[in-house]
This record gives sequence, C-alpha cells and structure tokens, in this order.
Amino acid sequence: MTSVLFTKFRANIAVSNAGDIATSYANISARLNKDFWDLQSDTAHRRQVGSYGRGTAIHGISDLDMVFELPLAMYEQYRKREGNGPSQLLQAVRQSLLKRYPRTEIKGDGQVVVVRFGGYVVEVLPAFWEEASDGYRFPDANDGGSWRLCKPIKEMEAVDVMSARTNRNYKHVCKMLRAWKNANGVNMSGLLIDTLAYNFFSQDSTYDAATYASYDALMMSVFNFMGGLEHQDYWAAPGSGQRVHSTGRFQFKAKKAAAKCAEAKDADKEPRKARLYREVFGRSFPSTSQVAAQANESVDASRYTTEEFIESKFPVDVRYDFRIDSEVTAAGARGERLRSLAKSFKWLPVGRSLDFFVERCDVPKPYTLYWKVRNVGPEAEKRGIRGQLLLDGGNERRSEKTSFHGDHYVEAYVVKDEVCVARSKIDVRINE
Repeated sequence: MTSVLFTKFRANIAVSNAGDIATSYANISARLNKDFWDLQSDTAHRRQVGSYGRGTAIHGISDLDMVFELPLAMYEQYRKREGNGPSQLLQAVRQSLLKRYPRTEIKGDGQVVVVRFGGYVVEVLPAFWEEASDGYRFPDANDGGSWRLCKPIKEMEAVDVMSARTNRNYKHVCKMLRAWKNANGVNMSGLLIDTLAYNFFSQDSTYDAATYASYDALMMSVFNFMGGLEHQDYWAAPGSGQRVHSTGRFQFKAKKAAAKCAEAKDADKEPRKARLYREVFGRSFPSTSQVAAQANESVDASRYTTEEFIESKFPVDVRYDFRIDSEVTAAGARGERLRSLAKSFKWLPVGRSLDFFVERCDVPKPYTLYWKVRNVGPEAEKRGIRGQLLLDGGNERRSEKTSFHGDHYVEAYVVKDEVCVARSKIDVRINE
C-alpha cells in the first residue's frame, strides 16, 4: 500500500497548469525577440529557470523564472549610461512587454521584470551570456545599480545529473518536500530545498534505486537529515556554488515530520497510515477516505463537507515567516501564552478564553488574513464540524473559548496577490 500511496501523491502534486505557463513563456519570448533581436520566434534566446526549469516545481507554483538573453552590444550600451543603467534596461524590457500586455500589471523589480498573470507571475531576468564565466551577466537596479553574475545552467545540469543517478528519486523528493513546506508553513526557497535534497543524496546512495514502496523509509531519512543540520546562513547551490540563503529555521519542523513519518511507517492500518502522512504533506497526499475506498471500507464522507481548505481557494506557495499564538485566560486569572502552556500541560480545561493573535509576520503589506477554527472528535461531530475560512476583521486577532473535549486546532493564512504565502497552525487540546 505504501507504493500506491506515494505513487498517487506524486501524481497529485504535478504542475496542473503547464499549458498556460507554456503560453505565457511563448508570448513573452515572442515580444522580446521581435523588439530586441528583430526575430520572429517564441522560443529563441529564452531559458526556463528556477524550480520550473529544474523540474522540481509542484502545483500551486506562483513564481516562474525565465532568463531572456539580450544582444551583447546592449550590455556595453547600458553599462556606460549615466545614472542607473540596470534600472534603465529593466524599463526598456518592461516597455516592450507592455506592448503585448497593455492591461497587465508589469513592473521592474530590482533584478527582474515581473509580469502578473492570474494565479502566478513570470519574473523575466534580462541577461547577457558571458562565455568566459559560463554564466549570465544581469542588471541589479538596487543601491544605484550594478551588474551581477548567475549560473542557472550549471545548477540545472547538476540537478539533472543527480536525478539520473537516483532514478529520478532526487526530483521526486524535492517535489514532496515542497508539499511539506507549503502544508506546514516552512519558510524555505525552492533552491534551498533542492540544495538540501542534493546534499542528502550526495552523502547517501542507499535510496538511489528506491521504488515508491520504499518511500516511507526514504522520506523519514530525508527529514532526519534536514532536522539534524546545524543552522547556517547559507548553503552552496549544486553546480553553481552560489549562496542559497536560509531565510527561516526549518530544522524543528523537519524533526517533527521525521517523527510523524516513523509513526506512519509503523502504522498497521492503512487509513491511519494515510492520515499521518497527510499531516506531514497536506491535502495532496491521498486522503483516508480515498484509501478506505480502495480497501472497500465504508466511510461516511458527508461529515467532512462543511470544512473549507485554503488550497481550494488560492495557490499555496509559502515563502515568508509567520506565527500565531494565543493568550489563555480564566476569570480572575492572569493570561498565559498557549504555546508556552503546551510545554507543561497536555490539555486545557473547559471554560478558558482564547485570544489568538499574530505573533510574527514578515509578509510585506498589504495582505489579507484568514482564520480557520477546526473542532475534531465525536462531540464536534454532534454539534457540527467547524472548519470554514474566516476573513479577519482587520485587527489580526480572533477570540474563542474552550467549550468541549477534543483535539482541535486554529490555523491562519496570509494571502498576498491572490497567493497564500504564509500559514501557521496551533493545536488546542481540551479536556473536560
């Protein structure tokens, strides 16, 4: 059954809008080739890079990267211009794309020209091929302007070599780690995920020939590897060696995922196994009801119909730090933080007031905040399961009470530009 679960999981996280993405790449390339090369082509001089180019992206990807190579003579032209030459080059590319998309939001943003489509953006990096360095020289408009070097081809080559050596297991793991980080609010870039997975397979060839039947052990080993890493400000990307900065702390959540995977691996009932993996990887992992249906077990799915999921409303691509907490109070008692209390007390008693609030959020404003209160257990089912997405009123707080026994949780989501870019969850265990 492990093989069936992970095979379906891998299929569930495949990019679902590849056709739309291909059309966007083609239209952008055609316009830039016409204006800067006097050429009728929608493929020449462009290269898909980033997670999509490396073949490690999953559904919900919201930032797509492409390099568009410009004539080398333009580098000398803009390098010698007075003022901020890199900024002027970005504006020239922006003006070209506005001819193709006159009613689309397009802006120069530091190093790229960002074209915003529904549900995703394409970040166009105008660049010049530099044979001597085997990389692209590109403009950086920040701090008065400069010209920097990147080597995405080297990175893609290294990724492809590792994928071939590991029978594609490397790329499969990269994709599954993205599902984990999106489901658990782990602030990690795609390149950092690919780098750490690359380092895992570089030091351990045990799973090079693994099949999906061994993915329970493989993913447990990957999470143990990540959880055991000491914090670093950056790692070296495969192939290029460029610095890949660690914007958040992933080790603690990786350790939790490893423990949950170990529990799932040892589970003797398939529905329980699927439920545990679903806690690690999110709703893209085959659900308990799907597994039960395969086993011809009877499951009443109607009781889940009131619950709403952020993944059904917005693409999820976590890339910011965000954390919620709650102040717990009783009549006449001083309030204490829920996360601190949970370290000493397994359960909260009935009758406590809970004031949930945003403790930390580095998402640039403006953004939209949603809350979700999920009650679990027999008593919750009797009363009607809650689980709707609730729009925040603007004060970034939500008040609740501990009313009845059960394992409950509250989750919050930050949505910016129609993409869920951060999420945080806190368990609320209540005893009678």
